[in-house]
Amino acid sequence: MKLFRRLSTPRLLLLIAAIVVAAAAASVGSMAALGSSGQTPPAKPLDQALEDALTAPTPEGVTARVRFTNNLFPSGALSGMTGSGGSALTSGGAGRLWWSPHAGGRIELQSDAGDAQILWDKTRLTIWDSSSNTVYELSLPARVTADTGSQNQPPTLADIDTFLKRLAKEADVTGPSPDSVAGEPAYRVTVSPAHSAGLIGSLGLAWDAAHGVPLEIAIRAEGQSSPALALTVTDISFASVSSSDLAVAPPANAKVVQLGAPSKPSEGGTGQTVTGLDAVRAAVPFTLVAPDTLGGLPRQSVQLLGGADEGALVLYGHGLGGIALIEHSAGSGGKDQTSSLPTVALGTATGHELATALGTVLFFDRGGVSIVLAGSMPPAAAEAAARGLG
Repeated sequence: MKLFRRLSTPRLLLLIAAIVVAAAAASVGSMAALGSSGQTPPAKPLDQALEDALTAPTPEGVTARVRFTNNLFPSGALSGMTGSGGSALTSGGAGRLWWSPHAGGRIELQSDAGDAQILWDKTRLTIWDSSSNTVYELSLPARVTADTGSQNQPPTLADIDTFLKRLAKEADVTGPSPDSVAGEPAYRVTVSPAHSAGLIGSLGLAWDAAHGVPLEIAIRAEGQSSPALALTVTDISFASVSSSDLAVAPPANAKVVQLGAPSKPSEGGTGQTVTGLDAVRAAVPFTLVAPDTLGGLPRQSVQLLGGADEGALVLYGHGLGGIALIEHSAGSGGKDQTSSLPTVALGTATGHELATALGTVLFFDRGGVSIVLAGSMPPAAAEAAARGLG
């Protein structure tokens, strides 16, 4: 977690966008192609449309053109930041996608602000930002291989109905509405939180009507019609993909940043996660900041992050409307490069603020503790919560 404070502001912003694109790409990665009919499919109940999508055959490979939209940051928010040369990940861009069910995938995004490459396989996610000549690498968790026969079975209609009933307790689902996306007959669904989700308004998903192919994923802020983030397929074709299309070699002089380094075992060598207020408070070498409530939300959990010198995670509230605190000893995270973010007064402390359409992140030190406060809330609410820490 110290990584966020060591990254320069442009790299911090790029990393946030890159992870969102990569997550969306993992869903788009099951694509197959149809003829470009441009027709809309017949109306279907949601459970039936989902069953048809989930039982679709896996394609041998996919080549597609995609468009990435990024309205996450307010207009002009990046212009005054030191060293912000821009990237397709922070400004949006268009490009291509290649995917193989056996070898992984690659997205190439291009824009006037700078190009980016996102590659993934079963073990690793790699993000190369050419504008800063930086490569970010993240090891992916190993998949469970036991009982693979049952795992490969698609859910039944009854399973889907049970899932939708549970979902209805947490979200409002609109659709599926017949549409045409990238010239293909498609269904659209909009999922909106039924309870407080902060600034997050809805998640939109469009998929191919015949093969269950995701064609668009979009996240919208509350009250906004334009997406804050979206990955849209504009053209697709079905065929085996060459291994050369899935490989890009960054320059030898590129800076490499390792994300999600393996956690250190907790003291005692049990390998178990340390949780609970008293246990974490006793394990960390600083005074843990964890009031009973924060911003009107009750404390839900406290967890040690990777070992005593890595810090602690404290969560308040539930779901997307909650607040997260990440804490470690002040000065233990190396050079702090979040200072290029706007400065805000937080009572006795001075912090730096990253405000986006979907939430706010604050970085500040208080009483020998370095704190990152994040939540899907406007800046004023995040600042008030930070001041409430005393």
